[in-house]
Amino acid sequence: MKKKVLIGFYILIVLIGLAVFMTANGFQGKNAQAVQAGEKVYKQQCAICHGDNGKGEGANAGTSLNSQVFLSSASDDDLVNYIAEGRPEAAMPAYGPRLSKEELKNVVAFIRDWQKGEMKFDVPDPIAGNAETGEKIYKRSCIQCHGEGGAGKPKMGTVLAHPNYLKYSTDQQIWINTAYGRENTRMAPSLKGLDGVRQLSKKDISDVVAYIRSLEKEE
Repeated sequence: MKKKVLIGFYILIVLIGLAVFMTANGFQGKNAQAVQAGEKVYKQQCAICHGDNGKGEGANAGTSLNSQVFLSSASDDDLVNYIAEGRPEAAMPAYGPRLSKEELKNVVAFIRDWQKGEMKFDVPDPIAGNAETGEKIYKRSCIQCHGEGGAGKPKMGTVLAHPNYLKYSTDQQIWINTAYGRENTRMAPSLKGLDGVRQLSKKDISDVVAYIRSLEKEE
């Protein structure tokens, strides 16, 4: 009887260890299936621009998606919207008409699998800035890459004035992107005390956010 109990105990330990190992390595049942399915779609549709590793190393122009700052600041719904709606004028096609809802969710699951943990950001609440002051800071610190009026520059900086960017980005997300940058891109951190060339205060960044938000066209 004791022998059977001991064997059962060892089996239980092995099962627990296996579960921990599988979880640590991304094997999570249905989610693992979604990741694998999403990888196939990603390689067919996205890798040419964003690269096999999602670091913007594709043959065509595409930003880095494999960024801990980006992934920690964007929800799964945000990622679905970015992919589905795209920014055609910025060379990002709208994949909503091309991919099913399941395929979109699978691609997001694959991209999300790159995330190593949840980053914490020190963001003002509320974000209150002055658009006129923000425009001056933008022209001094941002225009070189993002262009006049947020028009963007190929292989330099994304289109900040694009309606889909402004529609699907909160002020908090724009603040985080400006302050903390995005790894594997030209967008280095801007917040004072971080390792970027720009050393902007929290208020400076809030002013820049106010200016970027002012580029939003009324429908």
